[in-house]
Amino acid sequence: MTTGSVSPRRADTRRNHERILAVAAQTLAESGEVSFNAIAKRAGVGVGTVYRHFPAAADLILAVYEREVRHLLEVVPELLEHAGPAGAFRTWVTDHLAPYMMTKRGLAKALAEATAQRGTLPASAVQSIREAMEALLTAGAEAGLVRPGVDVETVMRSLLGLLHLDPEDDWQRQTADLVDLVWRGLRAD
Repeated sequence: MTTGSVSPRRADTRRNHERILAVAAQTLAESGEVSFNAIAKRAGVGVGTVYRHFPAAADLILAVYEREVRHLLEVVPELLEHAGPAGAFRTWVTDHLAPYMMTKRGLAKALAEATAQRGTLPASAVQSIREAMEALLTAGAEAGLVRPGVDVETVMRSLLGLLHLDPEDDWQRQTADLVDLVWRGLRAD
């Protein structure tokens, strides 16, 4: 009889899955290439384990993409709780959205190939980013820090400049400058 706890094998399977995704995200950001052998080695698992989780490269690439987008949405409540609306907005853009957008540069070619094989990117990705931004703006408006009725799409368009950041340059300062500019435009005062 079990007590509802997860079997060690199942927990190990989940850990392997997550480790493979983390290593694949790092590898794709660095090179844009998918090598199941290299990913398996870096993740400390056998190549068969990678194939069991992700039968094709397109499956792995899309899973990495969805994982990254899901994280953008999931981190918002914690940021709001610990940093308040203004700090959460700033931290979300500088520590989560900007690195995400830079990572997608390395992933762009792989994503294009994966979507050519599987169809289009999941529509939920853009919707998740929109939901995260909406949560941040709503919290800011409720706290009296953000003008009520600020359009989420407009704010998202204003942050598209993050796509032009160069990971080899001072992207953290450039991101902070952009966030300061956008935040000043959002403020209620």
